[in-house]
Amino acid sequence: MTGSTTGNTRRELFDAHLHIIDNRFPLVPNHGFLPDAFTCADYLDRMQGYTLLGGAVVSGSFQGFEQSYLLHALARLGPSFVGVTQLAATVADHELLRLNTLGVRAIRFNLKRGGSEDIRHLEHLARRVHETVGWHVELYADAQDLADLFDTLVSLPAVSLDHLGLSRAGFATVVRLAEKGVKIKATGFGRGDLEVGRALRDLYAANPEALMFGTDLPSTRAARPYTEADYALVRDTLGEAGATRVFFANALMFYKPRAAG
Repeated sequence: MTGSTTGNTRRELFDAHLHIIDNRFPLVPNHGFLPDAFTCADYLDRMQGYTLLGGAVVSGSFQGFEQSYLLHALARLGPSFVGVTQLAATVADHELLRLNTLGVRAIRFNLKRGGSEDIRHLEHLARRVHETVGWHVELYADAQDLADLFDTLVSLPAVSLDHLGLSRAGFATVVRLAEKGVKIKATGFGRGDLEVGRALRDLYAANPEALMFGTDLPSTRAARPYTEADYALVRDTLGEAGATRVFFANALMFYKPRAAG
C-alpha cells in the first residue's frame, strides 16, 4: 500500500480502473495504435499523493488475450490489486482457476475498441466465469449502444460499465442499469461528452452502491488525461459519505481482492 497525504486531506482510493503498459510483454496494434510504456513503477510514482487501498489493472485493446504482462503487474503491485482480463470463449476451466488464484477477478468485453472476444459470446462467457470462479464481466461501450443489451446485462450475475458510458446520448440507459445493480465506473472523465458532476449525482441517486472511481491512468487515447481535479470533483459533488463509497467501499466489495489495504 502506498500512503500519503495532501495538506490535511488523505486521498484514499481503490483505483477501480488503471492500465499497465510494459513493453517487455507482447502488444498488439489496435487500428495501428500502440501506446507508450506505463509500467508498475510509473504508476506507483504517479500515485504517491494517494493512500492506495488497491486497484484493478484492466487489459486494453492493445493487449488482446495476453496474460503475462497482467500477472507480472499483479505480482509487482501486490494482493490488494486485481486483474481484469480479456479471454477467448474457448478458455479452459483450469486456466480460469489459475488466473483466479493469481488475482484476476473479471473478464472484459471491449465494444468500443475491440481486442476482446466477440459480443455474441457475452452472455455465455459471463455466466461461465461467474459460475466457475465468481468473476464479473466488464464492458467498455458507448451508452448509445446499450439499449439492445439492457435485458441481457441486467440478467447477468455481475456487470460493470467503464467510463460512465461515455455519452449523453444513451445516458438514461446507464442510469437504468445502475438502478438494476450494474456497477458504473466513474473513470475516464476526459473521454466522453458528459457533464460529469451531473452524471455522478444522477447515478449516485439511482444506486449509491453502483459508482466506483478510478484514474484510468495513463489515459491512453483520452482527450485529456486524469488529473487530481477529477478526484476532487467526486468529493465535492457527493460529499464525504458518498465519496467514501465511490473512492473505495463499493469497489472493495465488488472486486474482493486477495488482501485489502
